Amino acid sequence: MAEQIIVELIDGSDPLSSDKLLQQFDQSGIAHKTVEHEPMWTVEDAKKLRTPSPYGHCKNLFVRNKKGAMWLLTLHEDRKVDLKQAASLVGTNRFSFASPQRLMHYLGVISGSVSPLSLVNDIRGEVTFYMDELLMTAPELHVHPLINTRTTTMERQALLSYVESTGHRCHVLSFPD
Repeated sequence: MAEQIIVELIDGSDPLSSDKLLQQFDQSGIAHKTVEHEPMWTVEDAKKLRTPSPYGHCKNLFVRNKKGAMWLLTLHEDRKVDLKQAASLVGTNRFSFASPQRLMHYLGVISGSVSPLSLVNDIRGEVTFYMDELLMTAPELHVHPLINTRTTTMERQALLSYVESTGHRCHVLSFPD
């Protein structure tokens, strides 16, 4: 039997909804374009549902180490990832994927809906954010706005500024060739 996920953040509060997030963007004058679509659970799903674009498509990994420290890794969708190598690059021993409940408690989303925008729900600032160097040159990024039935397109700098406004710094993840 699948584990029941309690829909609340680590402090017991409700996570921000996709609608409220997009309202925040509108009220703050943050330029974005959001489209509705069928649920996208994987990169393969996303590629089937969208118009091809040469840049800015992401995949997101919410990982932790043995001590319980957590990271959100936002990577180019075609990046092949060795979790041991990624852990070494950020200065820890080993990564494993965080549980669905931990994902809800810290980022306020379910699997398939993770994106840098989820950091708005990390109210204690416990998640360290890394972005793939390949995405740092993309003029626009395509991310889920807290739900996997929508995709929001934003200028990269607007997204990074928003992430910073949540109290999170963007570290660049550089993979060796």
